[in-house]
Amino acid sequence: MSDPVLKSFVPILFVRDVSKSAEFYRGKLGFEIDFLYGEPPFYGSVSRGAAACLHLRHVHQPNFAELAARELSLILATVEVSDIQRLFEEFRARDVEFAQTPTRQPWGGTDLHVRDPDGNVISFVVYDSI
Repeated sequence: MSDPVLKSFVPILFVRDVSKSAEFYRGKLGFEIDFLYGEPPFYGSVSRGAAACLHLRHVHQPNFAELAARELSLILATVEVSDIQRLFEEFRARDVEFAQTPTRQPWGGTDLHVRDPDGNVISFVVYDSI
């Protein structure tokens, strides 16, 4: 018997307004809205490409927002990308708020961080070739 294969994971971000958050990810970050559930929506999904998927869950007050404001680089999800510079230019043209512009890291990658309206920080990264 072989070990189970893990196929994917989906981070769940806590947001105050699922519809508005989904629109942010669509309009600013180029994601598609997969679904919004409930009336008004209390859960939803956004994705970009086959592998980049985030779920959005309504909460009255995002529990990481205050911590994210105090902590440097409190990242709630990381998305690996093929071209960090082109993605940066795309986001910059859409007036995205950057928590960090593209930065070469000593651990072998270059990443940029964006902050959504609820203070969630998403990292987009390209890893160096080995």
